[in-house]
Amino acid sequence: MQETRQNRIARLLQKELSLIFQSQTRMMHGVMVSVTKCRVSPDLSICTAYLSIFPSERGNEIMKNINSSEKTIRYELGTRVRNQLRIIPELRFFIDDSLDYIEHIDELLKK
Repeated sequence: MQETRQNRIARLLQKELSLIFQSQTRMMHGVMVSVTKCRVSPDLSICTAYLSIFPSERGNEIMKNINSSEKTIRYELGTRVRNQLRIIPELRFFIDDSLDYIEHIDELLKK
């Protein structure tokens, strides 16, 4: 039962975070941030979000900006899901580099 609730909340947070990042990156032309996966702790207090950043060369710079504006992102997330969740989870962001890894493996296989 708890597993199902965690998954539903993770999907909700992933959707809302992706909308937040979409609206924020419209101002930065040539940059796309997508939320590939969200995981929520069993007590629903921590949300770990994995972000895919395009172009990947600017990934570290964009992650620094995201981590510095974590409180404003959490506030905006809270305004969006205040009717569904009682407590807004603490946000943690990590780079999901699986697409770069897949591209690297494809290049190796072509050689």
